[in-house]
Amino acid sequence: MTPAKSLLAADPRTRARNRAEARFRALGLGAVLLGLGALVLLVGTILANGAGAFRQTYLTIPVTLDADRLDPAGTRDPADMAAVTTFGYAPLLAQALQQHLRQRGVAMEGIGPRDLMAIISQEAPAQIRAMVLQNPDLLDRTLELEMLAGGRIDGYFKGRVTLQSAERDANVSPAQLVLAQAMADAGMIETRFNWAFLTGSDASGQRPEAAGLGVAILGSLYMMLVVLVLALPIGVAAAVYLEEFAPKNRLTDVIEVNISNLAAVPSIVFGILGLAIFINFAGLPQSAPVVGGLVLTLMTLPTIIIATRAALRAVPPSIRAAALGLGASKMQSVFHHVLPLAAPGILTGTIIGLAQALGETAPLLLIGMVAFVRDFPAAPPEGLFDPASALPVQVYNWTQRADPAFVERAAGATLVLLGLLVTMNLIAVMLRRRFERRW
Repeated sequence: MTPAKSLLAADPRTRARNRAEARFRALGLGAVLLGLGALVLLVGTILANGAGAFRQTYLTIPVTLDADRLDPAGTRDPADMAAVTTFGYAPLLAQALQQHLRQRGVAMEGIGPRDLMAIISQEAPAQIRAMVLQNPDLLDRTLELEMLAGGRIDGYFKGRVTLQSAERDANVSPAQLVLAQAMADAGMIETRFNWAFLTGSDASGQRPEAAGLGVAILGSLYMMLVVLVLALPIGVAAAVYLEEFAPKNRLTDVIEVNISNLAAVPSIVFGILGLAIFINFAGLPQSAPVVGGLVLTLMTLPTIIIATRAALRAVPPSIRAAALGLGASKMQSVFHHVLPLAAPGILTGTIIGLAQALGETAPLLLIGMVAFVRDFPAAPPEGLFDPASALPVQVYNWTQRADPAFVERAAGATLVLLGLLVTMNLIAVMLRRRFERRW
């Protein structure tokens, strides 16, 4: 006689299922922890490498703007004074620094005039020249001028350069670092938050300490403006027509399949398309935000169309039936009832599409946005046709330069880009919660 089984006692099959469930939960938890660990490692590495980009070393010295050197003609005319290049300002700064060090009693053992000038950034003579040309009345005056320290000096105060590494570096010597430390002890050098990193323009490969993201941020904003103005109305209109009004036939089936395929096309293909159509055929300028915006619009349209159609499908058919039953037309039922209810999903899909476009690099490289750009673009609409850069392209550009200080700049730019992406995703979540309706 078979013994009766108790519901309170687990049989072998139940115990096996319980063990399998426990293993699956452990694997799922392990996968989540592994992903979080990889994310923490990635963000931590970027933070460690890029945090220094938001701090910069400055030195302040009194400089006498000698009119005999800077305005040999004595006309105080900026056109005549422009004949004095930055090479004419550099000795003036070196002499001012040497005099100031002697007045402060800072020893300069083993430091020649050329080594002394290397402590100051090569950007400083250009900045002072621009200031003098803008205001010639500053000549023959002694001013307390704040200027950037050289890249290696800046790296020393950030821990990137050491006395040991300076012995193997042709661009800096241990004596220069010792002098920089003595200047810092005397209050002549300080390291503080670097607003110019967010507002300044790019710099040449010899002046990493002066490189900024201002042009790239403005170029990215201009491109996102073009994408938003074009992709949102076109994408939503196409999705509404295909989902609510289009007849179901072979033509619409082909269109839907092509939209899905376009969403999976590699981004560099869109760059080739933009190069061929917008630049070679239409004659639009290279490195212009309008061209980048048009290319990114083509990339973003499939994402917005698919997200909008999914949001429209999520609206219960009873909403449409109720509106039609009360005498509303098809157009009224869609625009007065269906679209408002689908708005959270549409906005979320749009912002996610914009965030994806913001991080694209490959198509922008093909349309010339990798070019070195120092001048800020004008305000729209003229500025949409001016040369500009973009945040992901600026990151790529800096990683290709030889000076290790640009690696720090690239990591800092990555943090700015990640911050913008996180902000856009937070806005998407907030909009969804703000406009979401339950039925």
